[in-house]
Amino acid sequence: METIKFMEDTKHVNLEYDEDADTLYLSVGEPREAMGLDVGEGTVVRYDEKTREVVGLTLGGLRSRFVKELKQAG
Repeated sequence: METIKFMEDTKHVNLEYDEDADTLYLSVGEPREAMGLDVGEGTVVRYDEKTREVVGLTLGGLRSRFVKELKQAG
C-alpha cells in the first residue's frame, strides 16, 4: 500500500470561511486543483493524485456542527 502524505507542511495552512454557505475551506499551501473525495457529513478531502498528498479539506455545515457539539457537551 502506498503512503499518502497528510498535511506535512502545516506552516502554510490557509483558512477561508464562507458565511453564506456556512463552509470552511482549508488548504495546505496555496489552493490548487485536486480531486475531491466526499467522506460524509459535509466533509470533502482534497487530494492531489500526482503527489499523493492531501492538499485541503472542505467542511460544510460548520455552524450547525458546532451547535450540535455544544449541545452534546452541555
